[in-house]
Amino acid sequence: MKYNTFLKNAILITLIFVFLLTFISIGSASSSNTIQVDVLKYEPYPSEIGEFVSVWVKVDNKASTRAGTSVADDVTIELIPEFPFSLDSPDNAKKNFGTIPPGRTGIHEYRLYVDDSAKPDVGTIKIRYQAEEGGAWLEESFDIRVGTDTFDSRGTLELVSSQTEPNVLMPGDTGTVILEVRNSATERTVVFDGEEYDTNARIQAASLSSNENIQVISDSYRGDGVLGPGDKIRIHYTIELSEDAPVGTHLVEFSMLGSSHSYNTNWQIPIKVDSQSSLKVIPSNSLTLENGEGTLEFDVANIHSDSLSGVSVRLESDDLSFSPSEYFIGGMDTDELFTIDIDANQVSNAESPYAVDVIASYRNGPNNHEYLVNTIEVREVDAPSNVVTWLILVVFVGLLAGAGVVYYKKKMKNSENGSKDIKSK
Repeated sequence: MKYNTFLKNAILITLIFVFLLTFISIGSASSSNTIQVDVLKYEPYPSEIGEFVSVWVKVDNKASTRAGTSVADDVTIELIPEFPFSLDSPDNAKKNFGTIPPGRTGIHEYRLYVDDSAKPDVGTIKIRYQAEEGGAWLEESFDIRVGTDTFDSRGTLELVSSQTEPNVLMPGDTGTVILEVRNSATERTVVFDGEEYDTNARIQAASLSSNENIQVISDSYRGDGVLGPGDKIRIHYTIELSEDAPVGTHLVEFSMLGSSHSYNTNWQIPIKVDSQSSLKVIPSNSLTLENGEGTLEFDVANIHSDSLSGVSVRLESDDLSFSPSEYFIGGMDTDELFTIDIDANQVSNAESPYAVDVIASYRNGPNNHEYLVNTIEVREVDAPSNVVTWLILVVFVGLLAGAGVVYYKKKMKNSENGSKDIKSK
């Protein structure tokens, strides 16, 4: 009997131990799965034989920023080079980023030496990474081109335009950066040093870099396509602003690897940021009630530097009810003014003045915003009493009757004078 009890307890303890190990393993794997590693860029491109090449590795925590889950508490990466690459120092193989919150990015630069005996080709590096100490290691492989020149093309890439949608972002917004790149060549061929080259342009890779206020949440562009003379391509990136991004113009770096290291380019892309308090709601008449009811009038102004959609205003109070409960305006252009009327009725026994919260909401592109504009006071005023009203009415009628009598007498007098004039003639 004791043996059976001991055996059952041993099996139970073993199952619990296995369950805990499985739970820990699943937790580590799930955290690691939120981490994404990529080679942001490397320079020079292609890497040169017998020279150092700088490789920038980007680490993203792809967990949802709104859910606030899967925080990577202790992220570490390790670069494992293969021939013809070697690290400038074996001690520099690992990089610990510490905590990377959801939606955030870490970037680290490695220095690799390209062996003197290398041949023009494509080499490989491996990057291992884990989300926390003791967690599961995952591995990715990336290609690095080796050679003195990859292509003989001589097309030149230029940035034609950059825009964001929406045009002006606000803290916490998600938007899209659209970059249009063109091959500026006008002829099919060009001659250098007596040799003829085609003027096609190639984009090997293009990346938009994050900064402390703007996170690029889409992957870098990879492509081996060819742009002929005058051809264009539009490249899209999704960005997210931090909740505390300051108002102003922010610059993010757009880097592009072309046909060879001689054709690499970098541009500074402006991102405009405006305040979330983009609507002013101003009382345009006295905020008063008579006998517990009245109409409140407001001017709503869009002071945002771009148009807004889905604009609405609502009032909230513990003492008053409102009709409509929410006044929907719709789209508003920048600097546009709209006047609204909202009926108010007293619903409590509280004494005047009554506190009323004015709340505005709108959409900036796909982003919804709502905030408290102001807290105002609505006062009860005394309405004229019935006695006073009747007294005023009686006086008015008396004045009107007196004026009628005077007019009648004057008319009769004029008529008599006219008759005397006729008789005298």
